Amino acid sequence: MTKLVVESLDISVAIPTYNGATRLPRILDKLLTQTGVEKLNWEIIIVDNNSSDNTSEIIQNYQKIYDGNCHFRYFLETEQGAAFARLRAVREARGQLIAFLDDDNLPAPDWLSEAYTFGLGHPQAGAWSGQIHGDFEVKPPENFERIQAFLAIREHGSNPHLFDADNLRLPPGAALVVRKKVWCENVPQRPNLSGKLPGILVQGDDYEPLLYIHYAGWQIWYNPTMHTYHQIPHWRLEKDYLLTLARGCGLCIFQLRLINTKNWQKPIVFVKTILGNLRRALQHFIQYRGQLKNNLIALFEVEFYLASMISPLYYLKCNLGRALKNKLAL
Repeated sequence: MTKLVVESLDISVAIPTYNGATRLPRILDKLLTQTGVEKLNWEIIIVDNNSSDNTSEIIQNYQKIYDGNCHFRYFLETEQGAAFARLRAVREARGQLIAFLDDDNLPAPDWLSEAYTFGLGHPQAGAWSGQIHGDFEVKPPENFERIQAFLAIREHGSNPHLFDADNLRLPPGAALVVRKKVWCENVPQRPNLSGKLPGILVQGDDYEPLLYIHYAGWQIWYNPTMHTYHQIPHWRLEKDYLLTLARGCGLCIFQLRLINTKNWQKPIVFVKTILGNLRRALQHFIQYRGQLKNNLIALFEVEFYLASMISPLYYLKCNLGRALKNKLAL
């Protein structure tokens, strides 16, 4: 019997997408005109997370016309959630490195070559990311830079440095490069945090795999020579969306803190999470008393602190609900 040998590539660019038919052409055009990749053996993977638009048709057209400078593959992932789309991309990727891009990220012309070069020079890095700039449809509100990290914007200067993973200062899942071997050896097959779903606010799916990688002893780096541009439509700067985002980011905090926490430490983390964020919320109420109604950025921060404060209770509620559901199913 002939054994099938799967070719190992240098790097896979993985794009999870949901109803991205109007966004994908821009990012694919940017990828197919990357510079400095002539000697790289690479591929583009599209993971369609149950799109209801013509995403698959768009990809089929690109597969027919692309100029052959990389492999181009499409997969349908039926389990909903960005975390599951990323896991599918990891399973299918043939590259030693996996470079994740969301369908609203536009990479600079040398993004891929800079990502690959950094990995060669930093063998201790399990994951790395670069500068992510905002590409805004409308002007952001005053003091927006205080919360821009929540919209996956990262501009940390021109010097490379390690991210502070212990304090949850990490890059987003978009424009992130990981070593496939490191991911497969340390990230669980099933995520605890799936990402935004209908009726589910909790986020944190970007950080969960990075924390497993960090606690396994691998470094997570900021590489300023990698540039991408995150397209921010007007509705992502509106009050309702921003407050929903603040709640979703806050509600996952306790669950993220539990990663690598020993059982005896969990009550301490439980109390510290509640009291620490209560203090921050109270400080904001005092500092901005009478102003919150008209200060969207301060209101966002308060919403995040309050959601972080109740994240231990939210976690208990979800676990009790899951346990009850399992009991009833028996």
